[in-house]
Amino acid sequence: MDATLLHTVADGVATVVISHPAKRNAMTASMWRALPELLTGLAGDPAVRVLVLTGAGPTFCAGADISSLTGGEDPRALAVTAEEALAAFPKPTLAAIRGFCVGGGSQLAAAGDLRFAEEGASFGVTPAKLGIVYPASSTRRLASLVGPAWAKYLLFSAELIGADHALRAGFLNELLPAGQLDKRVAEFARILASRSRLTQVAAKEFADGRTDRDGYWEDQAAGSDDTAEGVAAFLERRAPHFTWTP
Repeated sequence: MDATLLHTVADGVATVVISHPAKRNAMTASMWRALPELLTGLAGDPAVRVLVLTGAGPTFCAGADISSLTGGEDPRALAVTAEEALAAFPKPTLAAIRGFCVGGGSQLAAAGDLRFAEEGASFGVTPAKLGIVYPASSTRRLASLVGPAWAKYLLFSAELIGADHALRAGFLNELLPAGQLDKRVAEFARILASRSRLTQVAAKEFADGRTDRDGYWEDQAAGSDDTAEGVAAFLERRAPHFTWTP
């Protein structure tokens, strides 16, 4: 099967699948280049409320397919561009992980908002095996996610850690028994899609450290009907119908 990025949109959830089974879903240069454009299109689609990133078959992503990099391309630059596009996606993002999540795979997973994994998954950040300086932005994002001590552990050693360790380190939000990942991800994605987009988008900016739009979000909240709708739905014991859009 060719190396490609697949995607579907259903019930408010966009699912992007990293598909390169011959090499454990390693990202080729063309896949790295394609991801930002794909994300831009999904970000602008009003039918998309949540993004799920996963891998085809039993592996999430084993990193970069170095053999696909030709013409002097810098694999770090390609990976960082894709990582930043995922981090900037304006709607909730969730990485659904099974099997290997290594190198560029861990980089992409860390750029998402949430990470759910299946028992047996393995995680690693491996530039120390190759004498590569891990990108500054990626290092800071990893340290922000798991703390400096765990970031140093992963970067200094380049060792793989199991899903239990990744959960304790704070890399994972949830760890699921074998066979239950897809069901839980679908369930949680539906929950996210039902919640207030106003709350989610503002919270994402605040949590990611943006500080220049506090006033903007105060104005958006004041001009939105989401709060009144949420309170009314709670009192009437019904599902809310939130209407705010960016």
